Amino acid sequence: MAETLVNARGVSKTYNIPGRQAVEVLHDASCSIEIGDRIALVGSSGSGKSTLLNILGGLESPTSGEIDWPGLGRRSELQPLKIAFVFQSPSLFPPLTVIQNVALPLVLAGRLMQTTERAQRLLLQLGLADLSNKLPEELSGGQAQRVAMARALIVRPKLLIADEPTGQLDTRTSMAFLDIVLDHLEETQSALVVATHDGKVAQRMRQRWTMQHGRLSSRAEEWA
Repeated sequence: MAETLVNARGVSKTYNIPGRQAVEVLHDASCSIEIGDRIALVGSSGSGKSTLLNILGGLESPTSGEIDWPGLGRRSELQPLKIAFVFQSPSLFPPLTVIQNVALPLVLAGRLMQTTERAQRLLLQLGLADLSNKLPEELSGGQAQRVAMARALIVRPKLLIADEPTGQLDTRTSMAFLDIVLDHLEETQSALVVATHDGKVAQRMRQRWTMQHGRLSSRAEEWA
């Protein structure tokens, strides 16, 4: 039986904005993630996908419902080594070079031995070695997305959560890069949840979750 990493039961999220009516962006979502899962989270912009990802990864607390991480430990133990994120918005640190950005999670975790060497090796494997000494401001949007993915992969997480990680890549580059990422995750049997509008990316996953108006589909659908 596969190890369960995350369990969410009846999770909802409401934002209270001063002077405005409360907005419920996630309603009664229940799901689980097991080791080795490959899940595509699809739905229109504003449907609640990013909120769900943040709750599953422990970055936000639900307004109601329950969530735990039986295969990962307490919420305070999740980052940066057990759950890694690739955000939709720019997330690289401007003062740091590419290689310093990639190595940063290991530094924050106190794993200081051979961090630079590991970052160099990973950048080479991902075809990004020529960017090592560049600053984020010198990168294209697509290059920055791939560097952010490298930063997530370097910790060899049990769960990788990615929000539109190929949104600024052309189809050919996106598919080639996804092949490399999936190979890395296969080595560690890491689970992957990826929110995407790209049907080709979604079809590479084994399961599909659908978000509509803050509601998660009642079951994870297997791709035909």
